[in-house]
Amino acid sequence: MADKSITKTELVASIASATGQSQATVSGVLDALFGTVSDAVAKGSKVSIPGWISFERVDTAARTGRNPQTAPRSRSRPASASRSPLVPS
Repeated sequence: MADKSITKTELVASIASATGQSQATVSGVLDALFGTVSDAVAKGSKVSIPGWISFERVDTAARTGRNPQTAPRSRSRPASASRSPLVPS
């Protein structure tokens, strides 16, 4: 695991430097990319960038949980989450 994560600002600056584009242009492209991916996954589509990453929506079933300190059991509702496994290189 990496010791430091990269922020969006650092990512934008790095891409802008590598491509010669302005940071505003790169930021706009990244915002559009993540917005498009987010909208597609929310609608149930799988988004895949071959050789790199894929994004998909997964549904989880309702389950029974228990608070370990107070011991009452409670039932959670079904939910949706996104999964984005990295494709091994």
